[in-house]
Amino acid sequence: MPQITPAQQPPTDCGLTHLKRIAADEQAIAQAELNQYVAEQAQAIAPTTDFLTSRDRHIISEIIEVDPQSIRTLWIEAGITVWVQFVDGGRLPFERNWFAKRVAEVKATLPETPRERNERLSEELEVACQKYGLTHGEIDWLSFSTTLYVNRQRLGFLGCNLQGQWYSRQSHLGGSRTAVDIDAAIALLGVRETVAA
Repeated sequence: MPQITPAQQPPTDCGLTHLKRIAADEQAIAQAELNQYVAEQAQAIAPTTDFLTSRDRHIISEIIEVDPQSIRTLWIEAGITVWVQFVDGGRLPFERNWFAKRVAEVKATLPETPRERNERLSEELEVACQKYGLTHGEIDWLSFSTTLYVNRQRLGFLGCNLQGQWYSRQSHLGGSRTAVDIDAAIALLGVRETVAA
């Protein structure tokens, strides 16, 4: 029987081990790339900016019965699902229409915010100005007051106090007279709605 010299010996599993190591390295690289892709997608779906106010958190916490401080943010996915993200990283999905209905119900039980009040008063002001052919100057949002004009001539001042009463006055230094609504406050300035003949 011929004798085999070490140079002629078939390769041991040394080459196979080397191939396994290369495959393992490639698999680790592929897994790392996949993990990075998943993390990027999660960031794209779940915004990191915190735009919720404490009022928003209170409303959401009432709906899903959790501590308001545990809520990080929320977003709507594909216009269908509302996702609530928690500080600890957990998430809960809700059907958008159901969630919107519950938000409206909870908001109805809360007092009006200053911003909501200003938006409501601003709408009333715009309707009244259109109705009487008036324009107004810049609104002081803290006191909700403005200057009214008719044909570019200053007519007087109009506002709404913290008790929800509309008021008007002829001049800056004049006394204010309160009224039951915006129409009555404008009438106190001598403006009447035009009647079509």
